[in-house]
Amino acid sequence: MNIIIVGAGGVGYSLADSLNAEGHQITLIDPNAHRLNAALEKIDVQGIAGNGVSHEVLQEAGIGGADLLIAVTDQDEVNMLCCLMAKKLSGCQTIARVRNPVYYREINLLKDELGLSMAINPELATASEIFDLIQIPNAMTVESFAKGRVNLIEIIIPQGSPADDLKVMDFPQKVSKGTLICILERGDTHRVEIPRGDTVLHAGDRIYIITPPEEMTKLFKKLGFQVKPSRDVMIIGGGRTGYYLADQLLSAGNSVKIIEKNRDVCEELAANLPGAEIINGDAVDRQLLTEEGIGGEDVFVPLTDLDEENILLSLYARKISNVRPITKVSTFGFTEVTEELPVGSIINPKEITAYSILRYVRAMSNSSDSSDIESLYYLAGRQVEALEFHIKAKSAVTDRPLSELRPKMIPNLLICCIYRDGRLIIPRGNDVIRQGDTVVLVTTAQKLGSINDILRS
Repeated sequence: MNIIIVGAGGVGYSLADSLNAEGHQITLIDPNAHRLNAALEKIDVQGIAGNGVSHEVLQEAGIGGADLLIAVTDQDEVNMLCCLMAKKLSGCQTIARVRNPVYYREINLLKDELGLSMAINPELATASEIFDLIQIPNAMTVESFAKGRVNLIEIIIPQGSPADDLKVMDFPQKVSKGTLICILERGDTHRVEIPRGDTVLHAGDRIYIITPPEEMTKLFKKLGFQVKPSRDVMIIGGGRTGYYLADQLLSAGNSVKIIEKNRDVCEELAANLPGAEIINGDAVDRQLLTEEGIGGEDVFVPLTDLDEENILLSLYARKISNVRPITKVSTFGFTEVTEELPVGSIINPKEITAYSILRYVRAMSNSSDSSDIESLYYLAGRQVEALEFHIKAKSAVTDRPLSELRPKMIPNLLICCIYRDGRLIIPRGNDVIRQGDTVVLVTTAQKLGSINDILRS
């Protein structure tokens, strides 16, 4: 596809890099020539220095032959105007990053008026992902499939766990039935693999398990974790993400405390979040954290604009208490580095935004196929993809036993589960994929856009 991306910053650069690697024709537009050139030095795409709202700039970028325009600048108004201009000039599909809560509340009206194919709010998406993590203690990451009926959770096997020195094939019988280990990252070498049945697990390994939500409490207990509900949450930073997260937590019955150093923001939060405790102060002040009872909190979520501050706050919180940190890190490439630190789960808003758009583009590229991509997640430092397909029609993979399909499937791919008529199926050799099913798989291969891509060409 021919894709124009407006904005060469973090999200725009990541999108251009990923979509270019998938074989799309990419043109980057950015008014900052220095930022644009920095991106073009790293990835082999076309670039135009200019304003993406400009008719002339869009024409120079080839808007007439574009399939999709993605506007991800730091200004909502620019993003929406870019999409409006693109729609008027070519009728191509458009995606806009829209961050202002006022605009996003009216997003359905704006989508109709501007002809947007998709709008994404990074702060809301980030808050929702943190909220899901808080609801599931002990998980490092949680990805949902089949409209929340199936979870893929990441955990680190604790010392003394029954899973230590256990074969993968024995995991359902000895730990938790109805589950499947899909991905393994060795704790000592960090080598990532899709495990076989005879693969042996060890304490310290990072594993990704497919499981229904109702099995998770039992699963954690069997693995040797202390299962304690996360009720009390301390949030550092009262920006948009903090507001969205607090609102969701209060609706779920959590106790929420927000520390924010800007007094005006505190007053606004107090007016809009009457159930939350708002403290005006700087969380870098260790005495303030102690006075506000960090030791009695269940979850600690630093959401400041500085990655370094968030990391240091989480490190300090873990040092002085048993609180569970969830750390926001916005810089691309920092995630793998910070995974080595005891900062709990790491959330990257830019990655969440980029991955959401990549999922849409992957589905758009295969819209005429017999399956739709419902979900796409990058796991284990982007070495593995987890995909969810809705099987719309019969194809080469349907109504055939998996034992017959497996010799014809591409390597390093595992079908994790089939969701059919309200039932989760952990597939065996005699199971089949049927029209109407939801299928979740993991693979180290890239560019899968259709369920039929699992077969060797």
